[in-house]
Amino acid sequence: MSGLRDFLKVYWPLVVVAFAGVLLALVLMDPAPPKTIRFAAGSPGGAYHAFAERYQRLLAEEGVEVVLVETQGSIDNLRLLDDSEVDVGLVQGGLSTVSDEEELRSIGGLFPEPFWVFVRNDVPADTLGDLHDARMAVGGAGSGTRMLALELEADYGGEWDETSRLPLSGNAAADALLSGSLDAAAFSASVEASYVDRLLNSPDVVRLLPFDRAPALARRHEALSDIVLLRGVVDIGKNLPATDIPLVAPVAQLVVRKDLHPAIEALLIDAATAIHSQGTLLAPAGEYPDPDLIDLPISEQARRYYKDGPSFLRRYFSFDVANFLDRAWVLAIPLLTLLFPLVRVAPPIYRWRARRKIYVWYEDLRALEERGRSTDNKAERDKVQEELETLQAEIGAVEVPLSYTDDLYRLRSHVEFVKQLVRERNPVKVAG
Repeated sequence: MSGLRDFLKVYWPLVVVAFAGVLLALVLMDPAPPKTIRFAAGSPGGAYHAFAERYQRLLAEEGVEVVLVETQGSIDNLRLLDDSEVDVGLVQGGLSTVSDEEELRSIGGLFPEPFWVFVRNDVPADTLGDLHDARMAVGGAGSGTRMLALELEADYGGEWDETSRLPLSGNAAADALLSGSLDAAAFSASVEASYVDRLLNSPDVVRLLPFDRAPALARRHEALSDIVLLRGVVDIGKNLPATDIPLVAPVAQLVVRKDLHPAIEALLIDAATAIHSQGTLLAPAGEYPDPDLIDLPISEQARRYYKDGPSFLRRYFSFDVANFLDRAWVLAIPLLTLLFPLVRVAPPIYRWRARRKIYVWYEDLRALEERGRSTDNKAERDKVQEELETLQAEIGAVEVPLSYTDDLYRLRSHVEFVKQLVRERNPVKVAG
């Protein structure tokens, strides 16, 4: 117990500095990531919404709540992101503008979204240009499907009737097409979209329109790439589709606000890798996420991830622990830089403090020796003897670490030596 008291007496400045440094680190470190984020998820039943639900489940496992915000599509998602009404959203490639680059960042391209044009079998049409007067659904005003449809309509030229621009989308458009209320329906969606799967598996009612000049369209539109829906890939047994079908496709990307907490970005990247790295009917495993198939600046967190993989802390610790250590480490470096010289100087200070408890008595001892040897007055020398006795008693009560006990006993022997000197100056006379 006395050793602990001695330690605290000597090291208390170091303890105080360390404690103050920890408090300062806790106050000044980067703020903790939010526990809730808002995700622009598209409309229910769509591929975006289905993927957003998967992100929601994965982030919930890490203690982050994802609130899904229903939207009309990519255009609506971009608007909500720009207005800070959501934190993250799925956006069709090729829709962002220069102004979007000021506030938004991309996590990476996630999956191709072919421009599907399904036509009823009783409607004569071989290309998109044959649908000028058809009753065709091209999505709502806030959808990327509608914008892409209008761009491709312009490529094929001619006057397009307003009936070819009906605002139906998703399952509603698929239902109307299968029931005969529409002649055609266009979707820019993942192959995993439920309505795309329904239509691909309804060859007796509708057919998928091929884009024979897909490479030319991809060359004309930077956001598009030409892909092929392989023969039989939908259903080998039924041979769906019956032939290879060329298509054009933008790539959907995960977009975040640039002020989103980096730790949340890291979670989104982990989730994106888990969700989109698996192979699909249109892409082999490992092709996505892709940091190059984007039209917004990539976030710094994503750039580091694609270059080096997950951080060391995220490989071995849970999200909460890794995030805390990552934030604390930034301030731990200057704190350790401060503590190193303090730790080095502490042992000399400790030795000085321990020895000072002993050596401080030598000043009194020397003064008493000078008084005792400089006087011939017996009464004065007796008084010095008494003070030496008192000094010896006080020294006996001094506590020092065991490693300095030899110094203490050396002091006590010196006191006894001075007592002997003073006594010899005043020898005791024996009567005889």
